[in-house]
Amino acid sequence: MKWGMFAGNSIIVILIVLFEWQKMKSNQKKEKAALVTLSVLGLLLAQLLVFFPDLPGPTQFIDSLFRPLGKLLEE
Repeated sequence: MKWGMFAGNSIIVILIVLFEWQKMKSNQKKEKAALVTLSVLGLLLAQLLVFFPDLPGPTQFIDSLFRPLGKLLEE
């Protein structure tokens, strides 16, 4: 089941990139690079969440990062 979701995510992202790539003009190199970069990062995050659904979210990371600062400011 997980490999089906893995393949499904990959196919959807590839189709989105191909569809958007055709709409872009040939001289939009930075925009194309941004599209590919953000799509790959999104795909990697989606694939990680398929195999490890209990990963902590970004709010938990920020909370653990700023908790010592909050304790320092309370004093």
